[in-house]
Amino acid sequence: MPKINDLNLNNWKEYQDVITDSLWIIGERDKSGAHNNVYHGNFIPQIPNQMMRRFTKKGDVILDAFLGHGTTLIESKRLGRHGIGVELVPEVARSAMQNINRELPQGGKVFTEVIVADSTTKEAREEVLDTLNKIGQKSVHLIILHPPYHDIIKFSNKKEDLCNAATVEEFTSKFGDVIENFADLLDRNRYLAIVIGDKYTNSEWVPLGFYLMQETLKRGQGLKLKSILVKNMVNNRAKRNQENLWRYRALVGGFYIFRHEYILLFRKK
Repeated sequence: MPKINDLNLNNWKEYQDVITDSLWIIGERDKSGAHNNVYHGNFIPQIPNQMMRRFTKKGDVILDAFLGHGTTLIESKRLGRHGIGVELVPEVARSAMQNINRELPQGGKVFTEVIVADSTTKEAREEVLDTLNKIGQKSVHLIILHPPYHDIIKFSNKKEDLCNAATVEEFTSKFGDVIENFADLLDRNRYLAIVIGDKYTNSEWVPLGFYLMQETLKRGQGLKLKSILVKNMVNNRAKRNQENLWRYRALVGGFYIFRHEYILLFRKK
């Protein structure tokens, strides 16, 4: 199998910061360079950093179909990978581009493109293909997806936004449309990562992560589950400075407080 990263395994002991366990204990988010946490719903830059270092090389192409404020493309620019991001909300896409432009490339000259589109549509797919053509590529080498956790955070009023899906079933199906839209653009033996957490509704645990895992396996066009990684959650905004209150509520209500989310890792056969 062709080498898919830049790690020199003759000196494998030098990579102590590259995580190989399925349990990820990560402290504060990386706030260096252009990274910031002003956008409620940002995921931590350490996730795309780990994924890119393990599963891509310099000059590879990264696709993020739920770009948000640009975390993935900031990291791809930092690591010398080309980045394509798709974002539904125009003002969020503009903010992402501003953030990405503030990051100085450290791994060589790279191309980054922010596309304003609905990732469930064929139009979004065509724009990604056009972007690949610009840089002389036919496929992408890593896909990172950090969708809304259904309706936990309302990101926009757009009906196309997954946070506005009327039901969990609709949310899951729309996410499947994104998988179906882009999975065949992933190169063989390359990886797709989904960052997702679960939620409570009416005192019932709703396992969004497992729903999206099954939908991806059903509609992923050759994607096979490689790993389920569990990452700790720290400094959750909704619970910040309310630890005792939430602990009391958990004791009274007979539930457990969310302290983890998933990174579901698939490989294209």
